[in-house]
Amino acid sequence: MDWLQEIDGYCERLSPSYWAEPVNAVTNAAFLISAFIMWRRVRGQGMPLAMALVIILAVIGMGSYLFHTHARVWAALADTTPILLFILVYIFAINRDVWVMKPVPALIVTVLFIPYAAVTTPLFQLAPGLGGSAAYAPVPLLILTYAFLLRHRTPDTARGLAIGAAILIVSITFRAMDEPLCAQVRMGTHFLWHILNAIMLGWMIEVYRTHLVHASQP
Repeated sequence: MDWLQEIDGYCERLSPSYWAEPVNAVTNAAFLISAFIMWRRVRGQGMPLAMALVIILAVIGMGSYLFHTHARVWAALADTTPILLFILVYIFAINRDVWVMKPVPALIVTVLFIPYAAVTTPLFQLAPGLGGSAAYAPVPLLILTYAFLLRHRTPDTARGLAIGAAILIVSITFRAMDEPLCAQVRMGTHFLWHILNAIMLGWMIEVYRTHLVHASQP
């Protein structure tokens, strides 16, 4: 693999220069803002997994910034790895603290996300217009599945998860529209993926935090 190979996958990028994607680069600040807000809400509450998610959220912003400035294979890995880590940690957190699974079963169910994504991503690739965004489509489907299964057990948490999934679906839509609308929207629409994702990930942490607060009350 050529780690220094250049990647040109977004409407805004017209050259290999560092600031070829200024809007896509700068809007990654939304992840840091979201992480800061959630850090203030989570700190001091004895929620290590929630705090881990906050840290990963900040790293997502930094990794995405690197990708939209350097646009090389190594930067793409710095962009996508924290996203996958957030997904896995969040699934484990929900399995353990909402489904009240023991750690080992919670971990086993979490790892099942990998084959689940491997099976469903090719199916989403058949959907017209999704393109490279098909790799993210299994995530809102999984969140909605959790929300449906939890609707009687923890209705408020289930509702929160469904709202998060809805935000993510809109976010993925803007990501997929980046290239098709390039002629009409010069800067593209990928920056809206950043902003909406930052809101969605912060919201998902809040849903988890709120569940823990309510679960700890007598």
